[in-house]
Amino acid sequence: MRTEKDSLGELNVPDDVLYGVHTCRSIENFHMSGEKMPLELIYAMVQLKQACAAANAQLGLLPHGKAVAIAGACGDVLSGKYDDQFPIDIFQAGSGTSSNMNVNEVLANLAAEALDGTRGDRSLVHPNDDVNMGQSTNNVFPSAIRIAAVQLSGELSRALKNLILALEEKGQTFSNVWKSGRTHLQDAVPVTLGQEFTAWAQALRKAKRRIACARMDLHELGIGGNAIGTGVNTPAAFRGEIIKALNQATGQEYRIAENGIEITQFLSDLGAFSGALKMLALDLNQIVNNLRLLSSGPNTGLGEVNLPPVEPGSSIMPGKINPSICEAANMGCLQVIGNDAAVAAGCAAGQLELNTHMPLVGANLVKSLKILTEVCAALDEKCVHGITANEAVCKNYFERSAGLPTILNPILGYDRVALLVKESLSTGKPLTELVREKKLMPEDEFKSLLTRSNGPSL
Repeated sequence: MRTEKDSLGELNVPDDVLYGVHTCRSIENFHMSGEKMPLELIYAMVQLKQACAAANAQLGLLPHGKAVAIAGACGDVLSGKYDDQFPIDIFQAGSGTSSNMNVNEVLANLAAEALDGTRGDRSLVHPNDDVNMGQSTNNVFPSAIRIAAVQLSGELSRALKNLILALEEKGQTFSNVWKSGRTHLQDAVPVTLGQEFTAWAQALRKAKRRIACARMDLHELGIGGNAIGTGVNTPAAFRGEIIKALNQATGQEYRIAENGIEITQFLSDLGAFSGALKMLALDLNQIVNNLRLLSSGPNTGLGEVNLPPVEPGSSIMPGKINPSICEAANMGCLQVIGNDAAVAAGCAAGQLELNTHMPLVGANLVKSLKILTEVCAALDEKCVHGITANEAVCKNYFERSAGLPTILNPILGYDRVALLVKESLSTGKPLTELVREKKLMPEDEFKSLLTRSNGPSL
């Protein structure tokens, strides 16, 4: 053990850890969630520390040697070599001070060792005075949330794009598979299986646009604003230098906040982004519910499509296959909806110059992004690509659908068609058979009507 000191007194710190006294106090104090702060947020903070070191060096505020050592320490952490050095619980001080200081201490000790110093010796590289120079947790942590969300949303966008393409491909494959549409879970007018898949792809395309629009506001960062966003104790050029260094390192186009005080108080941009993620979860949830219904059976359900089997479905019923990927996706979507509720409450819970629920907001946003990315990838790779159509079942439902009469209304009238539907239900004869049997329309006119109504030629 080594002994370190802070404003509260002395504390023993294990020799083999890179963090220091502040982190040790946080480990003792916070263990409510049982979950560590997501590494994506830790890495985003490290990227900010690296950019701040570069900015401070450029402005002559941080000696070149220290800046180089801090930058090198940031690179080492971003490589994943020290992931076990960030053990603090998600539920901590509301600004994220514990995690910010955890990062500061790890980077300071790594930088000190690179300069031939020892762990815990703050005289060479200080976690507050050097690593945290010109910063406050109040702008570091929310800026890190935005950076992490931007980076993870790129992965989600790619997975979502692939799922959309898979649905569109099935839309083409099933373009001639006619079936009965359903509203209120009752027979409705005809539709092709391909049209259903294409509609689902369009819903996800719109969800993707919503996320992209919400993501644009996340490029505005409050870093450099210090305690309440006014930039106290920092030179006027500091914010610009941070953004310049950060953009060079990430390839993104982050920008200085238009109003540093506003962006410190309000997490509305993050709430809007979470809302866009929730809308995607709602659409995905409906799509997988549709697939579960359409594949129900195989002998006593709708059975219009077959989902690819991924595992035995029962420990007691031999041969049973369940829509397991869809069910897992259901649960993922419901979790995202719950995460959004927590994010929304957290965004609304700030007081005066600061929101004090940032770790909750950031952690849940990261979770939602990762869940949705995995949901989209699983549906693409393990479900949609392997779906096949039961064309005979679809054709049978189409011919017997109580919705098919709708296209006969303009020719035969509502009352007559209603009687035909009643007779079809009582006799089991398809409506098309009754129309021909009763010679209610010439055959060529009947075929033409079905074709004009986007139905097949029967």
